[in-house]
Amino acid sequence: MIDTEAIETFDKFADEYDTWFDRHPAVFQSELAAFKKLIPESGDGLEIGVGSGRFASRRGIKTGVEPSDKLGEMAKIRGIDIHKCTAETLPFKDQQFDFILLSTVLCYVRVPLMALQEVKRVLKTNGILVIGMIDRKSFLGQIYEIKKQENKFYQHAHFYSAAEILDLLHEINFEEEVYQTIFSPIENISTPEPIKPDYGEGGFIVISAKLAKKFFYPSI
Repeated sequence: MIDTEAIETFDKFADEYDTWFDRHPAVFQSELAAFKKLIPESGDGLEIGVGSGRFASRRGIKTGVEPSDKLGEMAKIRGIDIHKCTAETLPFKDQQFDFILLSTVLCYVRVPLMALQEVKRVLKTNGILVIGMIDRKSFLGQIYEIKKQENKFYQHAHFYSAAEILDLLHEINFEEEVYQTIFSPIENISTPEPIKPDYGEGGFIVISAKLAKKFFYPSI
C-alpha cells in the first residue's frame, strides 16, 4: 500500500506537483522521449500512479490508477478514466492490458514485488511493462536521498536502484531492456537530454519488460 501521508501531500500540493513539469519542460521532454521509445503506439494501455495525467495523455493511455483525489481530477480533465485504488489491488480482469506504465511509482509502494505481481496478472501474456524510475545509485538519486526531507513529494519515498528493480522483475519471470536519460542536474537542463541504452550513468531509468519465453526441451 502507498503511504497515506504521501497521498495527503499530493492532494494538498497537487497544483504545485503538476506545474513542476511546466517549470522544467526539458526534463519532461527527456523523460517523455524515453517512454516514447518503449511504449507501443497502439493497444489498450494502463498507467498506475497516473498522477495528473501528464504522461498518459501524451502517450494515448486512456485508463489510470491514482489514489490522490486531486491528481485524479486533473487526469480526468486530460481525458483519463480514473480508478481510485493502489498498485497492489487493481480492479481489472486477468490479462486485460497490452501495456502498463509505472512512472516514479514503485518508490511509494511499500511492497514493490506485490505490486509487480499484480501488474503481471492484468498484463497480457505478450504485453509490455514500462517502468520509469530514479536510480538511487545515480548522481540524481544520491541528490534526492540527501535532500529527501527538504522535498515534500519525496520525503515519503523509498528510492530503489535499477539493479534492485531488475532483480524483482527476474524473480517473477520478466526479461527487459533498459535505457537512461537525465545526465545533468535538473536546474541545469535547458534542452532535452539524450537517451542511452543500459543504466549506471543517467539519473532517470526506463525499463521495458516482457514475460520471458519458456523453453521446453524434448525428452530423450
